[in-house]
Amino acid sequence: MSLIPDITELLARARADLRMGVPVVLNDDSGTSVLALASETLSPQRLADLRALDDDLVVAITVRRAETLKARAYDGDLARVVIPADADHAWVRAVADPSDDLNAPMKGPLMTERQGNAHLHRIAIALTKSARLLPAAVVVKVADGPAFAAAHGLTRIDHTRAAPHLADRSALHEVVAARLPMEVSEAGRLHVFRPEDGGEEHYAIEIGRPDRSQPVLARLHSACFTGDLMGSLKCDCGPQLRGALAQMGAEGAGVLLYLNQEGRGIGLANKMRAYFLQDQGFDTVEANHRLGFEDDERDFRLGSDILKSLGFGAVRLLTNNPAKIAMMERTGIAVTERVPLKVGETAHNRGYLATKAAKSGHLL
Repeated sequence: MSLIPDITELLARARADLRMGVPVVLNDDSGTSVLALASETLSPQRLADLRALDDDLVVAITVRRAETLKARAYDGDLARVVIPADADHAWVRAVADPSDDLNAPMKGPLMTERQGNAHLHRIAIALTKSARLLPAAVVVKVADGPAFAAAHGLTRIDHTRAAPHLADRSALHEVVAARLPMEVSEAGRLHVFRPEDGGEEHYAIEIGRPDRSQPVLARLHSACFTGDLMGSLKCDCGPQLRGALAQMGAEGAGVLLYLNQEGRGIGLANKMRAYFLQDQGFDTVEANHRLGFEDDERDFRLGSDILKSLGFGAVRLLTNNPAKIAMMERTGIAVTERVPLKVGETAHNRGYLATKAAKSGHLL
């Protein structure tokens, strides 16, 4: 019998630690070890503790954030920004958080490291992203990672073991399914799927009794707290959700996958940061880039996994997004028809929809 956590469980623990401002130790097979903390949750005291270990501190940021700060990204997809000796907690936070970029532009030029390997910094950024934090981490080298982690009670992540798990999605398992009478159809059924890595659960809402041997009317809908629940006029998510369910109810059968990938996969807090930037004049894609994210961080393969587990092999897909169709086809789900879903345009979201069409290829 072994009660030792496996790598999936250790990664879940590391994400929780970073969200609470607790450091994690990252190491590789060569004996290199670093201590990493999320920039967003770094406290002044923890910054002082890091300086007591070593003065050679860096903030690892994505190339998208580096472009905004005009910092050289020698490592390709990320930059290691050197933290000056006199930099305080607010300076470190400002490297990661663009909320005050326009009011107080960063003093530059920022110095970035170009020597050495950045693979452990890459793991640190991946962990902050998956923890739904700003994608930036303060990193400092430590001499003996395993011993340091044991002495301080810290979670330790091995690069070789972790890299494959961070690069791919976690397996999903159905937890429960039960009847759910709904306004659009009394013949509703809700399936709850839980990933092995401790991440957010995802849901499948089945309308009627769809024939598994025929293409099912389906929609992949990403969670949108502001649109789905609060009736936000800044997006078309709420009308799309209700329109898709109504069409399934009218046809008597369908399946809606409700994927917990808020804000194009960056989480609600970061989505609100993007909204703040949009109020400064940036479009939705530009706002994501200034935060350090890509245009879209979602993984639509989750929808394909759920459909297969429910026994579906072909869909009539309710979508305006060609990327969803391409993903379905690549992962073995046949798309026999694209069913347009053009609803919810308002004066508040007209620019947002235009950006989706121009920069993300949506068919509007």
